[in-house]
Amino acid sequence: MIAPADPDLRRALEALRAAVEPLRSAAVAFSGGADSALVLRACRDFLPAGRVAAVTGRSESLKPAELERAAALAREMGVPHEVVDTEELRSPGYAANGTDRCWHCKDELYTRVGERARALGLAAVADGLNADDRIEERPGARAAAEHGVRSPLREAGLGKAAVRALSRHLGLPTWDKPAEPCLSSRIPFGTEVTPERLAAVRAAEEALERLGFPVHRVRHHGAVARVELPLADLPRALEPGPREAIVRGVRAAGFTFVSLDLEGFRSGSAHEALRGPGLPV
Repeated sequence: MIAPADPDLRRALEALRAAVEPLRSAAVAFSGGADSALVLRACRDFLPAGRVAAVTGRSESLKPAELERAAALAREMGVPHEVVDTEELRSPGYAANGTDRCWHCKDELYTRVGERARALGLAAVADGLNADDRIEERPGARAAAEHGVRSPLREAGLGKAAVRALSRHLGLPTWDKPAEPCLSSRIPFGTEVTPERLAAVRAAEEALERLGFPVHRVRHHGAVARVELPLADLPRALEPGPREAIVRGVRAAGFTFVSLDLEGFRSGSAHEALRGPGLPV
């Protein structure tokens, strides 16, 4: 690995090395996003050869294309990629879709990844939690702690900006990849998560992808699909041709009405309803 010329990046890389090397071997809970990709690369580079694996959980809440991208990236890094089937939808706590939904999801995921790690003879499970992630707002982080999962980025003090800068230095294609949370995050808290609702969201978002809108969210509000696109994409989305195509594609996914959110794309907008109308977000 070529050391970065920038002294801040050099320090960040050394901090990451110091967090990874004591693990001895690791199964990385691998979504294929920027954070877990950097952790996987660090484990590949700083752990003994053959002592790291990428493990991705497969369920109805993961887009098949995201699983394919994760597998391709692990293959590109030369790291074995394992897929474990998770069954969070069978958990009443997950399906109920309360604000602790992510705890139930991660509890299931880390149970399965931990089982695979033990089967492979790997000493640790590592995740992509970074230093900017506010643990008090992330029930999934509580599940990780309960399962003894290690978070090298957080332990190294690396936030999102450092993750992206280091990833770019290392040539990782995920350095500027937008966050891609699970499909259940598109369903408002308190509305049951079902395979049918997840399938509708997945089909609608796949339609937007095909239409040339790679950054998007489709929020499920019963018969209404609330489409979020970056503000820069709104003018094109409102042109007659693209607008009609969006309506056709989203309706084909099972929605009756298609609304375009004028505030544009923003991660975590599902939490806005918890703050109440008219309150700052």
